[in-house]
Amino acid sequence: MKHPVFTNRVSFIMWWLVWVFLTLGQLLLYYFAYSSFIDSIIPDGLISMTVFSGIGLSLWYPLRYINTNPSHTTTGIMVNLIIIGSVAVFLWLITTKYFTILVLHQADEYKRYWEITFPYRIGTGIFIYCLLVLTYYLYESLQKLNAKKTREARLESLVKETELKMLRSQINPHFLFNSLNSVSSLTLSDPQKAQDMLIKLSDFMRYALSRKDEQPVALRSELENLRLYLEIEKVRFGNRLSTEENIEPGCLDTKMPVMILQPLYENAIKHGVYESTGGVRIITTVYNKGEMVEIVISNDYDTLPSSKTGTGTGLINVTRRLELFYGDKASVRTRKENGIFTVSLLIPSS
Repeated sequence: MKHPVFTNRVSFIMWWLVWVFLTLGQLLLYYFAYSSFIDSIIPDGLISMTVFSGIGLSLWYPLRYINTNPSHTTTGIMVNLIIIGSVAVFLWLITTKYFTILVLHQADEYKRYWEITFPYRIGTGIFIYCLLVLTYYLYESLQKLNAKKTREARLESLVKETELKMLRSQINPHFLFNSLNSVSSLTLSDPQKAQDMLIKLSDFMRYALSRKDEQPVALRSELENLRLYLEIEKVRFGNRLSTEENIEPGCLDTKMPVMILQPLYENAIKHGVYESTGGVRIITTVYNKGEMVEIVISNDYDTLPSSKTGTGTGLINVTRRLELFYGDKASVRTRKENGIFTVSLLIPSS
């Protein structure tokens, strides 16, 4: 694993800025306490913090080892931290004294300064070591938290994707069976119409099956495929089914989940054409509504009581997919009034 200080430029700069502030703090503290040793304070402070910064960089490796080794108990970790700290402070003191004496010409004066400040140096070394250990554990905790959040996000994404695919797979199989039966019947009575219907059915299924993921598609593509669907149904129901579109051109590039409108048209035909003896008109209206786009699908329906009752699976399917795709930004409303059933979808325009 790469050292966290060297992972990016910001971490590297922050590391050295911290040591600059620590150096300045030590210089000011020792200056006010031992101003008579001014010639020793500055080189000693610079060398001292430079050495400790190097030791601090190397401490990451043993600290990481003792915390990632599953055989280490809490007591073992504490003992190892004390041993590592003792060795680090000892190395810091010895190395600082050696290099400072090499730099200074007045070694005797520095030795007196060293003896006076020795107890404070030990305290400073322990304090900085504790800061390094706390920083390490804070970094590890943040890394584990980020890793946990990443895993949770991936799991949530996987669950969401699985549910979306499951919902999308619930396209009414009866449509396919009825269409194939119609093609079979037309083969004898009207071969040309059977061929046209089969081509449209092939194009429709190609669109449905080619969209294997939940990448959004344009409303334009959805409407083109739905026209194929309605043309297929018109072959079956003839003049009993008619359609109308009122669509603002600026809405055609609106992105939405693939096949999201399909169940609504299936419901319109099931509860309109199937259960009505007269003609049924399906009207599609799309218009801008501020930062939203409203899609309204309305159809005639027989107001007389029917023995056939729907389960509402289609609407539940659409509502759940919109919730998964848009969160609380989209909504679905239904209304029955004067023999007209209306479904309104409100989705973000971008």
